[in-house]
Amino acid sequence: MTGGGWIRRWFPERQIYLRAHGEIRGYAVSVRKQMMLAGAALALGAWTVTATAGMAVNAFNTHAEDARATRERAAAERVNADLQARLDSAVMRMSTSTGSLDDIARTVERRHVALTRVMGQFRGVPGAQTALIPARPAEEGMTPGQRIMAVRLDQERLIARAESFAQNRAERLRLAFRLAGLNPAAYVAPGVALGGPLVEARDPRALAAILDVDEAFALRIRHASDSLNEMRRLADVASSTPIARPTGARTTSGYGVRFDPFNGRPALHQGQDFAAALNTPILATAPGVVSFTGVRSGYGNTIEIDHGRGFKTRYAHLNAIAVRPGQAIAVGQRIGAMGTTGRSTGVHLHYEVWVDGRPQNPARFLKAGESLVQ
Repeated sequence: MTGGGWIRRWFPERQIYLRAHGEIRGYAVSVRKQMMLAGAALALGAWTVTATAGMAVNAFNTHAEDARATRERAAAERVNADLQARLDSAVMRMSTSTGSLDDIARTVERRHVALTRVMGQFRGVPGAQTALIPARPAEEGMTPGQRIMAVRLDQERLIARAESFAQNRAERLRLAFRLAGLNPAAYVAPGVALGGPLVEARDPRALAAILDVDEAFALRIRHASDSLNEMRRLADVASSTPIARPTGARTTSGYGVRFDPFNGRPALHQGQDFAAALNTPILATAPGVVSFTGVRSGYGNTIEIDHGRGFKTRYAHLNAIAVRPGQAIAVGQRIGAMGTTGRSTGVHLHYEVWVDGRPQNPARFLKAGESLVQ
């Protein structure tokens, strides 16, 4: 059977008759129209399968991350139980020891100085101030020696909490990258340190000598500092990633294949649309530098921002532009106002995210931002 015969067999010309108010009207559905409808249905079906598969993968990854977080919490609880047992043992040893209380007090003081240096690196980290508050041991009924040992063990609890906090925060940042469809390892350079003796001294003995503390505590500080460095590297990259919302308006159209509102044909929509009232403020989704302002074909009044590391965002159909090329922009800064310029059917913002010159699904980045806020 020839190609033309096969097509006519599956898509024969069809006649549709409609009767209304005593009149009968006939419509002919040509072979070409039937093929176009079939093609659109296949494209829509393929997009649906792809989107469903993506959602399933995301759900699986989220479940895996929840399980990992549960294991980490259980490990932290075991550490706390171990520390409590060490406190009981240390207090018992104190009752039979002939060691000097002054020596133990000096050890506690030196540990406190080293611990202060570590805690200072958490300054400005969201949630750290609340999570890393030192506990005040109950002093009622304690001897001076018992109080000193209680403070010493609380210092170990605090350094354990600091390490656990940094690890959990780093894991949440890695999850946010994966939700955005990014590989965190590709954006975080290994071995980048914060500087200072906490980083330079890889040998616990050398670090113990620098901080003037015992080697066991120096090793705890070393681990906490490593976790903190990893967290800060991830947070630094996340701070320049466009994961904030460009507007609080509702989403009206997402990324992917859709029917073009002008010609009704399937077409790739490379961004996400938000609809609201005319002149609704438009906000930058990450810090960066304005690389373009003006009119682009089809986009109307447009702003483009370069965020570094290959990230770029585009804001289109604007009614007003409030920035200029070369201007440094902060996250959440007002850059323009919503409009309906260019190829637009109504007032809305067309928002795009680009990574290394390729358009991405903005919804993934917005979901990543929401996960960090939560």
